[in-house]
Amino acid sequence: MSPFRFWRLPFGGQGPFKLFSSIKGQIFIVFALTFFSVFALMMVNLWSLSTVKTRLGLGDRYYELLNDVLEARRFEKNYLLYHDGESLREGTAYLKKIDALASELSADMVRITGPETFKSFVSNLKAYEQVMADYEASRSRPPEQPQIRQQGKALVDHAEQFLAIKQQRIEKALLQTSTVPFAFMAVFGILMVLVIKLISAGLLRPLGVLQATTQRVAKGDYSPTRYQGLHTDEMFGLIQAFNRMAEELESNQEHLLQARKIAALGTFTAGIAHELNNPLNNISLTAETLMEEYREKLDPDAAELINDILFQAERAGDIVSNLLNFSRTDKPAFETLDVKEMVRSTVALVKNQIMLGGIRLELDLPEGLPPIHGHLRQLQHVFMNLLQNAIQAMPDGGEIGISARASGPDFIRFDIRDSGVGIQPELLQHIFEPFFTTKSVGRGTGLGLAVGYSIVKRHGGRIDVSSEPGKGTVFSVFLPVAREEESTGHDSQERENATTTGDRR
Repeated sequence: MSPFRFWRLPFGGQGPFKLFSSIKGQIFIVFALTFFSVFALMMVNLWSLSTVKTRLGLGDRYYELLNDVLEARRFEKNYLLYHDGESLREGTAYLKKIDALASELSADMVRITGPETFKSFVSNLKAYEQVMADYEASRSRPPEQPQIRQQGKALVDHAEQFLAIKQQRIEKALLQTSTVPFAFMAVFGILMVLVIKLISAGLLRPLGVLQATTQRVAKGDYSPTRYQGLHTDEMFGLIQAFNRMAEELESNQEHLLQARKIAALGTFTAGIAHELNNPLNNISLTAETLMEEYREKLDPDAAELINDILFQAERAGDIVSNLLNFSRTDKPAFETLDVKEMVRSTVALVKNQIMLGGIRLELDLPEGLPPIHGHLRQLQHVFMNLLQNAIQAMPDGGEIGISARASGPDFIRFDIRDSGVGIQPELLQHIFEPFFTTKSVGRGTGLGLAVGYSIVKRHGGRIDVSSEPGKGTVFSVFLPVAREEESTGHDSQERENATTTGDRR
């Protein structure tokens, strides 16, 4: 597990802990902790240097104390050997200096050796001073007093003990100060490790995953990226955006394949349609001529057969006409269309079928929708076909809803809903294919949705469908909003056509 994962998981990236869930925030935290660590080490270093300086100063005082004790003992020996009064006075002067130093260093002495040792030192010093005072008061040959030698030696031992302890404490402070650079190195080492881990886990690893996914997408695999590493806001957002892009690419790829399939079939069916037109026209003409010339001589059965020939020829002609519409690639003359008027005019064409089917129609066409750019008759053909499919999906009545909404700044979305039988999921991917139909034989050619799909694509839009068996179907038609330059161009074309017509007149 990455050492940074705990920054996100316990807090969920919410509230005051939002900072922890982003790479920027984590880098900020790492450098902030490093700054405070360095600041703390710097303060420790300053304190250590100050301590060393203080202890060195006290060490000098302890050196001075030991020297004064040794000088006092030297004058003590001179006096005892040579009975020199001057030596006695010099020794007494050094004892006064020792008193002053002991008073100055008393607190430190108690701290480094304890109160008992300090009391013993003071006691020895007082006794030693008293003996020296007795010598000075007698003004005669000093008696033998071995205690003075023991007391003097005890003073030297105490002074040496104080100095030795102080030297140890100075060495300890110097040792502590010498470890600070290593602490600095440790902090910067930890910083480097954390930053490398952060960059590796938070940047390089997900970028490697995205690189592998990009190569996979290039080969046609649009499955979503699953990343189990460090989930920072930046990387999580990037991977989510990449997954959405892959979904859009897959969706557009399906639309592209469908468009290519329809284009290929359109080219193929256009030739067939043209070839079928002539024999169908001849069949219709021959049957009509036969009916007109021999109407009185034909018995009812023969007349019925000829009428059936005419009906089937007309039906075949409609199929050929749909094939030609499906395969047509030329761009018709578009105009600016009002959304409400276009929908209402289309509904009027199938109003009787809706009423006869016992179907309730609901229109949801808000005011203020921008106009669309398209060919009225072709779009009416698309919506009328969708409405007829909805009517046929509800043989026992039901409800049809038509709504229009803005879909972003560039499209108007039309939803045609019905409460019919619905479409099976395995059939949804085929419903826009030519000649595919779910209706019974004789009730559908399988060209209605294919032709509608082709018309909408020529308009620069798209058709989506969602359905649930037993609950109904929703067809969503997206058509582009009319732009000002398109409207202006159309008006200019109309003026040019009117001028040309006037000239011809």
